Amino acid sequence: MTLRREAFLGYVKERGEYDTPQEAERAARVVLALLGAHLVGDVRAQLAARLPEEFALILLNPLQSAEPLPPERFVSATAAWIEGATEQTAAWDVSAVLSTVADAADEDLLGQILLQLPVGYDLLFGRPQPT
Repeated sequence: MTLRREAFLGYVKERGEYDTPQEAERAARVVLALLGAHLVGDVRAQLAARLPEEFALILLNPLQSAEPLPPERFVSATAAWIEGATEQTAAWDVSAVLSTVADAADEDLLGQILLQLPVGYDLLFGRPQPT
């Protein structure tokens, strides 16, 4: 089921404890653009189908990445793209967005997403996997 834009941003805003929907939207745009660079094929398309159209397009037309970023570099990249962000605030942004994305995906799709990402992303999605 596709989340509506307002619901998606509402979850991100609540989880990120943002003051405004614009802050939630900024975080969502950056994190989804970076995530899209790490996902390929049917997995990216399936996830996009569960997101509001505007955010699906961001996921499907990602920033370019030469290599998959480990989780800590993903957070650093997020900090670099959000004006005034620190590593700490970027980790908060990533968590708010990716935990919302995890809720939009079912467990099977989330498992497929995690298979395409370097080890440790399960924590960014708020879904620690058994080792």
